[in-house]
Amino acid sequence: MEKQQNLLDKVSPFLSIKCIFSSLFLLLFSLTGFSQIPKYSNEFLSIGVGGRSLGMSNVGVASLGDVTAGYWNPAGLLGIKEDMQVGLMHSEYFAGIAKYDYGAVARKLDSNSVFSLSLIRFGVDNIPNTTELIDAGGSVNYDKITQFSAADYAFIVSYAHVPKIKGMRLGASAKVIRRVIGDFAGAWGFGLDAGIQYEYNNWQFGAMAKDVTSTFNAWSYSLTDEMKEVFAATGNELPVNSLEITLPRIIIGASRTINLVKDLTLLGEINGDFTFDGMRNVLFKGNPVSADPRLGIELGYKHMLFLRGGIMNFQTEKTIVGRKTTTVQPNFGVGVKIKRVSIDYAKTDIGNQSAALYSHVFSLRLDINKSLK
Repeated sequence: MEKQQNLLDKVSPFLSIKCIFSSLFLLLFSLTGFSQIPKYSNEFLSIGVGGRSLGMSNVGVASLGDVTAGYWNPAGLLGIKEDMQVGLMHSEYFAGIAKYDYGAVARKLDSNSVFSLSLIRFGVDNIPNTTELIDAGGSVNYDKITQFSAADYAFIVSYAHVPKIKGMRLGASAKVIRRVIGDFAGAWGFGLDAGIQYEYNNWQFGAMAKDVTSTFNAWSYSLTDEMKEVFAATGNELPVNSLEITLPRIIIGASRTINLVKDLTLLGEINGDFTFDGMRNVLFKGNPVSADPRLGIELGYKHMLFLRGGIMNFQTEKTIVGRKTTTVQPNFGVGVKIKRVSIDYAKTDIGNQSAALYSHVFSLRLDINKSLK
């Protein structure tokens, strides 16, 4: 009986893992009926946060263990070693026209659970509104030009907990989406994410189900009579209140850290991003399932200095002579940790090798120790 119990103790974690991943793949195939829903909803949430992960080409679902895990995989929040951790990031796109900002705080509730709050804003400010530039008499009045902002916001609440299965971490996030275009259009949305991490024999595995119940954005519009006249005069249809749906996607990853020589470590991670909204321009195309692989590495010295790199965003493009070619996005990053402060830098899409956005990314993480009651 004792031998049988020991065997059961060894096998039960693998059975639990198998059940979890089986559930993920059942979800995968149940989503194939939704491939007719439009793609690219809430795409600002696909850019990523944190100089560390961005420098490694957006990997981290398996290995990440800091405050940014509230975005990448909430189960990773349990990797935070201090009582609290704060994270900040800023990046700019399109020559500084669009700005992306991120802030988060994570707090240990006890030795087995962590809670975090994250806020993301991606927006373009000071856009000229010229809808009233020309009055009814045909005169141009530049004093009528106003400015507005088009911005997307995400507020994410995450919770992570250690279950009874050794080596396993579980996490979930609830997110509220707010999208605004000046005073004339806005949307509210809500969605859920769920994640898992598992360690076995120096390997780390992870899975993240984003928008697991589908995320719904409800758009509403408020147009003045003058703006409606402009729409009619320019041959544009008036927008109507509508519902926008973001389908679930599953990200699966594996990671391992090896000791090269004294004080020198190498971490490697591979992630696969599975989408279910029809054929996408990625490496593995399918209808309705497509898969986008990512590969990242991190070379660390004394857990203080870090050199990072990765490849992602495999796409097929046509040259000016009509020939098809495959492009890839390389990323690069460096990091330094001084006591409780971590500063990370990432350069995405080095040399503008792909059609993706490129930017200089700076992020900061601060560890805070407070006595837990």
